[in-house]
Amino acid sequence: MKDYQELILHTVQTDPRFIVMTAENRALVRELPKLIGKRFIDTGITEQTMIGMAAGLALQGRIPICHALTSFLTMRAFEFIRTDIGIPNLRVKLSGFIPGVLSDANGPTHQAIEDISIMRGIPGMHVFAPGDANDMLKMLPTIWASEHPSYVRVLTQSSTYDHETFVYGKAETLSIGTDANIFTYGFLFNESFKAWQMLNDMGISTGLINMRSLKPVDEEVIVKLAKQNSPMFVVEDHFKTGGLYSIVAEVLLKHQLTAEVHSISFNEKWFKPGLLNDVLELEKMNAASLKKTIITTLSKSTANAN
Repeated sequence: MKDYQELILHTVQTDPRFIVMTAENRALVRELPKLIGKRFIDTGITEQTMIGMAAGLALQGRIPICHALTSFLTMRAFEFIRTDIGIPNLRVKLSGFIPGVLSDANGPTHQAIEDISIMRGIPGMHVFAPGDANDMLKMLPTIWASEHPSYVRVLTQSSTYDHETFVYGKAETLSIGTDANIFTYGFLFNESFKAWQMLNDMGISTGLINMRSLKPVDEEVIVKLAKQNSPMFVVEDHFKTGGLYSIVAEVLLKHQLTAEVHSISFNEKWFKPGLLNDVLELEKMNAASLKKTIITTLSKSTANAN
């Protein structure tokens, strides 16, 4: 991804503290070794070693940006992230590639659909999931400038939406609906965006909130829409447990609120491998399925209320 490499190159050239690291996952950064020389480190297929080295570099005042496949970064190297980065609260920036359903053709060993839960469980670790490449490029400078360790779901997919400026810890509210509101993040932002457009074209007043910052999370927008008493739909390519659905529940409990919240996610199962569009259709996560699920749920809610 050219724009991502250019952003890193600019960051490295501007601030000598930054180091680019990878565990033989060069897809995003393959042009950088010849451009930044010794400030590019490839440890090979050794995610744990990469994290240990990153921690050592951070202790010396460096700011490592570490790249690896999401499943191996967040699971194989979890203990090292928790112990070497989390406990001392070191300024290491983790970039997870091919998260969620983007690991479409792979089985459970390569699927990262528990990564948000794992990473947000580490005290001090901040967690972000941009909606697309445009969103990610607007978010990363602020995330990398932060003093906190962070984990980012990396996305290279484009969309037609031009995202607003990123504010640390804040969601991006595209609109607020009176009939329903969709909360989403990451790759499924684009499918949710299309479903949002279709629903509003049908006269169903639907809001869309891009929860690009999952930790810290924008409690204000969750509380505001919960008090509105319209059904809330949490759309995520993650297990139902530990992701945004759990985050919303935690916020509501904290503020002693109740709300009608529906989860569109993976409930106690991994997804069946296939082509991406087929996975989205089978799991009912494409725009057409999201629209249908929301309409059906709203109809049931109305019937129950009557």
